[in-house]
Amino acid sequence: MELSTITMPVIFNEPLSFLQRLTEFMEHAYLIHKASSFADPVERMQWVAAFAVSAVASQWERTGKPFNPLLGENYELVRDDLGFRLISEQVSHHPPISAFHAEGLNHDFVFHGSIYPKLKFWGKSIEAEPKGTMTLELLEHNEAYTWMNPTCCVHNIIVGKLWMEQYGNVEITNHETGDKFEGYIQDKSRKLCTECLYSVDLATFDAYQKNDKKNTEEKNSKQVSASEESNEIPVPEFQSVFVIPGSVLLWQMMYNFTSFAVVLNEVDKEMESMLPKTDCRLRPDIRAMENREMDQASEEKSDSRSKEWYDWKTRWFHQGPNPYSGAQDWLYSGSYWDRNYFNLPDVY
Repeated sequence: MELSTITMPVIFNEPLSFLQRLTEFMEHAYLIHKASSFADPVERMQWVAAFAVSAVASQWERTGKPFNPLLGENYELVRDDLGFRLISEQVSHHPPISAFHAEGLNHDFVFHGSIYPKLKFWGKSIEAEPKGTMTLELLEHNEAYTWMNPTCCVHNIIVGKLWMEQYGNVEITNHETGDKFEGYIQDKSRKLCTECLYSVDLATFDAYQKNDKKNTEEKNSKQVSASEESNEIPVPEFQSVFVIPGSVLLWQMMYNFTSFAVVLNEVDKEMESMLPKTDCRLRPDIRAMENREMDQASEEKSDSRSKEWYDWKTRWFHQGPNPYSGAQDWLYSGSYWDRNYFNLPDVY
């Protein structure tokens, strides 16, 4: 069953729009700056590969579904400390397509893409396939890299503890040199997320493959012997925090957000005066959920969907072929940062 166009109960959501979730690609923007600092194209490819999979880290135990963006909705983020600014827009309702464009504040890179998050229900799990091309341009080296993101699956949505996994190949192409990188998640337990990424030369990898079978057989033999000695499952150690009566809660983990994600809804007075009225931060349903007002969030979510059926043309993106892969894409038209916002729709 395809779920992309189905409105889910608000209890399954997290208080972020999918446009804000896309912004989390930039949490580890320092990897782009690191890649650009190398003269060797192979070393640049290694760091680009690290950046391409870095967004997976923010999804650790993030089982909440972001809100579907409304047609005409947008989101901006400027991070001087990380050296980038980003603009995104919901450019299509059926099918739902989100486009984004990020650029380095020092004019050293451009990162853009469009994603159609195709959701499928498999009875006990939901699979999210992020269709769309990601493009990273390292301007100092006149290079462009393209790739597609891996598939994400959330298990035990009906009964049991929710857990998620990432799977599928990620092929990165350097369109200037012709170099290609292909990575895949090798996880025999199927319940562990990737913790690190290594690079290895071809000769070492071939030698590893030759010895892998022998090492696996020896490991399995030892595991069988150990299981014969004891059938007990080791219990992981944990520590409880004693709370003094009368203490005031200052901070706690929210929806398993990272420190980057937890501030994506932040609005100060100076920012509010500059934002267009279509920015995600101003969505009443998301704001209500963040304030733990679930009934109001559900009501506002229904009201927002009822406003969505209007004739609207995209404002800051246009459809066209990707200049490097040739695939159909949504490209930035410019002018957003001029701050000349007029005739915007009343999406909220």
